[in-house]
Amino acid sequence: MAVRVAVIGAGVMGTDHARIIAGELPGAQLQVVCDAEEVKARIVADEFGAFGVGSDPIAVISRTDVDAAVIASPDDTHSTLAIAAIEAGKPVLCEKPLAPTAEECLRVIEAEKNCTRPIVQLGFMRRFDPSYSAMKAALDDGSIGSALMMHNFHRNVDSPGTWFTGDMAITNSASHEFDVARFVLGTEYTGISVWQPKRRDERTAPVMMVLETASGQLVNIEVNNNAAYGYDVRGELVGEQGSVFLTAPVHARYNLGLRSAEHYAPDWRPRFAEAYRLQNKAWIHSIETGAPSPIAANAWDGYQAAVVAEAGVQALNEGRRVAIEPREVPAFYRDLREAA
Repeated sequence: MAVRVAVIGAGVMGTDHARIIAGELPGAQLQVVCDAEEVKARIVADEFGAFGVGSDPIAVISRTDVDAAVIASPDDTHSTLAIAAIEAGKPVLCEKPLAPTAEECLRVIEAEKNCTRPIVQLGFMRRFDPSYSAMKAALDDGSIGSALMMHNFHRNVDSPGTWFTGDMAITNSASHEFDVARFVLGTEYTGISVWQPKRRDERTAPVMMVLETASGQLVNIEVNNNAAYGYDVRGELVGEQGSVFLTAPVHARYNLGLRSAEHYAPDWRPRFAEAYRLQNKAWIHSIETGAPSPIAANAWDGYQAAVVAEAGVQALNEGRRVAIEPREVPAFYRDLREAA
């Protein structure tokens, strides 16, 4: 039987998850769409053929005709809904962040330890992106030798408003880089330094971070939420014997008016469409087999990202390097991943 999935949240991310589940995953069935505004849930449900709608996420998670849930609701609801799914014994794919604070992430982890296996998968989908996969493979197979540095930049067209701060660029936008660099390098962070230049207007200026790893590498991350020209994510892994650049999927090049150009997307969805599909496919497979994906991020990874983000905010506000205390992975998460 197909895995009957409830999608919690009918915004941009929830709508995308509903589309993938309904149209691209043969092992899944879009059962319910839930949103605080039920009319929004109905629109998404009708478009993708869900069997029902709801406005109470806890009630939807508890339904007997729901086997698993995708949490794509506002960030501050994630930990509460993840714990509700854990208590109901239902696997959950939760968009990042797992929680707004590291302390709240630990509450999810403590709840999950009562399960026989991890059932929370966190939506750090870049782990499944083919370009990052190629980068990690080149490191793992020795092609570029030992890693020395990883360069990353993450640019958006514009931020939501002048209320979007440098702190938010670290806690929200940069979390994907925190996780994927840690995943590619296979190490933990030991320190972070952060700088922010000045803009002449009121828009949020870029944030530049340098992280140190326990294995002796450096990771730099630029987050520019007001780059103006388009959505643009790039990266390079530098090894002792070579380097690997990320390449985005480019479907067309235009030759017009004495110019040749490629178009940038307005947001992240075209760039990471395949990563989302592969992530969701792995999640459904983990439910079918009862074995968590060895690639996917779990609740512990969400906690680690939150710890780094909090240290980054402190580094920016205090103008100094902040140490990050290494934390041992609990056996509950480590043993199953090593076995896979």
